[in-house]
Amino acid sequence: MKIGFEYEKKNNIRLAVVFFPALVLFFAVGFRWWVLLVFGALYYLIKSVTITLDERLPWLWASILFAGGAAFTMFSIQYLLLEPELFNRTTDRMLFLNALCCLAFYLIVHLFTCNAGLTCIISHVILLVFGFINYFVYLFRQNEFIFADLRSIGTGLSVAGTYRLRLEDRGAYVILASVLFIAFVRKCHVVFQQKFHMRVISVMLAVIAGMIVYLDVQGINTETWEKKGTYRNGYLLNFILSIRDSYVGEPEGYSKELVAELEEEYQDRETLRSGTGTGGKEPTIIVIMNESFADLSVLGELETNEPLTPFMDSLSENTVKGYALSSVFGAKTPNSEWEYMTGNSMAFLPAGSVVYQQYISRTPTSIVSELKNIGYTCVAMHPYYETGWSRNQVYPDLGYDEMHFIQDFDQTKVLREYITDEELYDKIIARYESRGVNEKLFLMGITMQNHGGYAQTYDNFNEDVYKLGRSYTDANQYFSLVHQSDQALEKLITYFSQEEDPVEIVFFGDHQPSLNSNFYPILNGKGLSNLTLEELEALYTVPFFIWTNYETEEETVPVTSLNYLSTMTLERAGIELPPYHRFLADMQEAVPAINSRGYYSKSAGGYLHTEDAEGKEAEWIRNYEALQYNSMFDEKNRSSLFFPYIE
Repeated sequence: MKIGFEYEKKNNIRLAVVFFPALVLFFAVGFRWWVLLVFGALYYLIKSVTITLDERLPWLWASILFAGGAAFTMFSIQYLLLEPELFNRTTDRMLFLNALCCLAFYLIVHLFTCNAGLTCIISHVILLVFGFINYFVYLFRQNEFIFADLRSIGTGLSVAGTYRLRLEDRGAYVILASVLFIAFVRKCHVVFQQKFHMRVISVMLAVIAGMIVYLDVQGINTETWEKKGTYRNGYLLNFILSIRDSYVGEPEGYSKELVAELEEEYQDRETLRSGTGTGGKEPTIIVIMNESFADLSVLGELETNEPLTPFMDSLSENTVKGYALSSVFGAKTPNSEWEYMTGNSMAFLPAGSVVYQQYISRTPTSIVSELKNIGYTCVAMHPYYETGWSRNQVYPDLGYDEMHFIQDFDQTKVLREYITDEELYDKIIARYESRGVNEKLFLMGITMQNHGGYAQTYDNFNEDVYKLGRSYTDANQYFSLVHQSDQALEKLITYFSQEEDPVEIVFFGDHQPSLNSNFYPILNGKGLSNLTLEELEALYTVPFFIWTNYETEEETVPVTSLNYLSTMTLERAGIELPPYHRFLADMQEAVPAINSRGYYSKSAGGYLHTEDAEGKEAEWIRNYEALQYNSMFDEKNRSSLFFPYIE
């Protein structure tokens, strides 16, 4: 190998071409000024270097380029995604496994390019872009980008314009270093005479690297919260683990005999009969899942210039209200929707998955199909695009008779960029008023008004409500939106309180909003890291209520979860509980709340991970998981008692 230096006038032009976007990046991000000068000097130096490699040793040079490139790519991604404190927490073992993942990718690309330099450039750019995708996704929702999110790209892009992109200096440094890496690689020309042998060896080495990783990650799970996936597993390895974990296997102890035993237990059990408290008439049921609606006082002391939700707080007569655990934070609304409608739980599905886009069957049993079977007309309303989260494909399978999306609403009635809660409620009222004689209605409304992000300012929205003391602008915008939601809710309840026919309204938030990460320490003293399970579950807690315009018992529920709300809906409506809901009603007595993070243990008086459950609680959770698996994945042995479809 020979290294020399050669002056070329073209290098001055090349430097100018590269330095100008680097200068733009400097003003956009604001990193240290001397880094820009060092970058320019190094780039000019690299372009002036001549490297001549011994053509008899192509595999030696390729090995150096691939190994060095893989290590550089791995380091770049980890450095981009992690603050220094978290970066230092990644073990050498995990860094090595991530470098092997990069190396395997390099070798696969080399199989097609037959060019070592081009392989390094393509591989590094693709993997780094992947890292930047995770960087921005985490900014939006405080969860890492994993395999399950690939099916959600369309929905994510549809709302991405409402978020403010920001790049930290680490991102700028990675971009500049990558430019230097590419410039250097282009100086190294490796020529293979035996391309077939090269391809065979590339495949063999990629398989070996993959096997080493595979054998070393048994027992390691995908992580998506608090950047744990990136600092515990390394981002690329965590993404690969998410591919493995996206497939749901048969739970331990599952059998068709176990399901048969549960069928026998719930075959003839007496339950609530229809018409209770409604004069023998089954009520109109209206369910509102309100986007990002939450009570952030569950995280810590919160004082605002005026009450956030005075109307909802005042509800008591004919109302059951309290707090419910959601399984998502900041995003993935349809999982909350699915938990409500089916009674199933994300507790038994891989982290980060989206049921509507991965696991929904063609014949899903839900409150929709159950009400449809007793004569209800089922209507879904969502003032946004029908393709979001594949609702246009899922809703017909669920059994909805009507679907109303953004084109069916008055698109001049918006706050910020989304159709208001009030416009959705007006649409619900209009459909109620146009109902047929003796038509029984189930209406599911999913709002959009409060969707994140909250950093931009808008001419059509005044931020009148704000946190007293230290706060952030996005939080104050969110509080003002929630206040508007409460006002719209008052109009909805007031209207139906004057109706003579029985009406039940169920209301709950789908998840808490994703706000500036610096806001959370103001409330909980910690932020989003190093939380106890109880503190973590607070981030997954949302308010709910069930109100009726007929006489029902006043009740406060300190903790439940979204998967139980459809059962509570049927109970309050005086509708006979189907067998699966009888099971859920019994389970709620033993296990009051369960979600993707854990469950509330009566025996322990606090939250536990499901794998730590013991005794009767463990038995209930085991049976629940078995029934859910039976409904979702065991099509051959699916229980017709628990999971009938539309008759």
